[in-house]
Amino acid sequence: MRGLQAEELLRRPVVARGIRLGRIADVIFDPDATRVVGFDVLCGDGLHRFLPFPAAVVARQGVEVDSTLTLLDADELAFYRRHGRPLATAAELRDARVRDDGAVEAPDVAGDGAARC
Repeated sequence: MRGLQAEELLRRPVVARGIRLGRIADVIFDPDATRVVGFDVLCGDGLHRFLPFPAAVVARQGVEVDSTLTLLDADELAFYRRHGRPLATAAELRDARVRDDGAVEAPDVAGDGAARC
C-alpha cells in the first residue's frame, strides 16, 4: 500500500484470520500528527478498543491483526485519545496520507506551514 487518506481508513473492517472483529471508528495520531499511533475499533460486542498501529496490517480490504489480544481495553483507548489527536476532532487531517509505516504525509498537519513525513 502506497498510503491512504486518513478518512479512507474509517469504517474498514478489522479481521483476525478471516474473522471480523469490528471496524475502525477513529484514527488516532500522535500529538504532532506526524504518525498514526493506532485505531479506535468498534468491536462486534459494541465496545470500543484500541488497536496499536504496529500490531495492524492495513490491507486493501481491511485491517488485519494476528490475534484478538492486540485489541486493548477502554482504559488504553482513553489514554491514547487524551494524549493523541483523534481524527474525529482534527478535521484538517482527513486528507492526510498515511504511509505503510504509519508516518503521515500532509501539508501543514502541525499548523506551522511545514510538511511532515
